[in-house]
Amino acid sequence: MTYFETTPGAHADYREEKRQRIGALAKDEEFRRLSNQWRAMALDRKYMNNFSWWSRPLIQLPGDMVAMQEIVLAVQPDIIVECGIAHGGAVLMYASLLEMLGKGEVVGVDVDIRAHNRQAIESHPMAKRVTLIEGSSTDASTAAKVKERVAGKKTVLVCLDSNHTHDHVLKELELYAPLVTSGSYCVVFDTFIEDMPDDFVWTDRPWSKGDNPKTAIHAYLKSHPEFEIDKSIEDKVLLTSAPDGFLRRK
Repeated sequence: MTYFETTPGAHADYREEKRQRIGALAKDEEFRRLSNQWRAMALDRKYMNNFSWWSRPLIQLPGDMVAMQEIVLAVQPDIIVECGIAHGGAVLMYASLLEMLGKGEVVGVDVDIRAHNRQAIESHPMAKRVTLIEGSSTDASTAAKVKERVAGKKTVLVCLDSNHTHDHVLKELELYAPLVTSGSYCVVFDTFIEDMPDDFVWTDRPWSKGDNPKTAIHAYLKSHPEFEIDKSIEDKVLLTSAPDGFLRRK
């Protein structure tokens, strides 16, 4: 049974209607095709750069962040590990959600936490729930610091959103996916790179078709049956940067 089929908080008839609607969307090829086209146009126009969380830039598609809110509520993690901080919007959003749960910590990892971003994050009202670790997420020393923060935590959620090359994401999965607890998620963002139009060229980035988070996920899953792709989340959101990227630990 997938996460979205067990979401509490609504009347049973409403939940059943939603379940059937999401199931229909999963089979709606025209809607999915148009969603993919829209996402490509959104990237070209930097649409996802339009948003913020409590004054900090949040470079994500809004639907993905709504889905993350629902995942956090369902999982109720004691700690969230976020690889890739940028301006700090997602880290602070997760910290705000944990504040509403009355528990938890966000560990934000980035190879380069710029001084102005660090200052903004550390002066934010939710800074009390944030620990920043500067260093490459794939370095053993960085991973050791994260594991130290995670040790002893009952429920762990991991988000990967840093360098999007195949090798980098695969290494992140090897280091951080094992931290995820049963019933929780490792969410890998920007898997849509694999689904971009064939003529799209990433002129200023090292990733491309065949070399991106989605290819890393499928390589990882070949030897890690403890994880499964939760398609119900993608089927619900449709306009997502993370197709095949919501990995649930069994």
